[in-house]
Amino acid sequence: MTKAANDERNRRDGEVAAERELRLQRYFPYRLARLAEQVSLAVAEVYADRFALSRQEWRILAALGEQPRLPTKEIGRLTTLDKMNVSRAMQSLEVRGIVSRSRDPEDGRERIVTLTAAGRALYRKIVPHALAREADLLGVLSAAEIATLDRVMDKLFAAAERSVDDPPGRKA
Repeated sequence: MTKAANDERNRRDGEVAAERELRLQRYFPYRLARLAEQVSLAVAEVYADRFALSRQEWRILAALGEQPRLPTKEIGRLTTLDKMNVSRAMQSLEVRGIVSRSRDPEDGRERIVTLTAAGRALYRKIVPHALAREADLLGVLSAAEIATLDRVMDKLFAAAERSVDDPPGRKA
């Protein structure tokens, strides 16, 4: 066999091995991303169709419903939204009278975001629907499976955080 033919065969063998190693439909990160997207779409009906909120606006509203006073920079971290998405959603929510922003007295560069009375009322209207949708989605699982899922998600989240903080191959 010639060197070129041997190289071609090795290349094809490598491709076949790689195909056996990674099947997109079974690849965990892909499946998790698809699941997250499907769940997000299922929940979007609650806040998008009924209350005319974008996914980004809902995340901010939910974060503020839990912690009524947040610095803008903290909102990005809590909602996993980038600065631009936070800024756009915040502007829309402010124009609609759902949130208000004020200067942080301790750091004049930072803005503190709070829900307005209308924002709190909207949050209270959405929460029962969001919780019902969550219950509907989790309804296919037993209580034991839900507890296991919670533990597994916590473990995976911690592992992913460690991986981001200390990626493989990074020299200390």
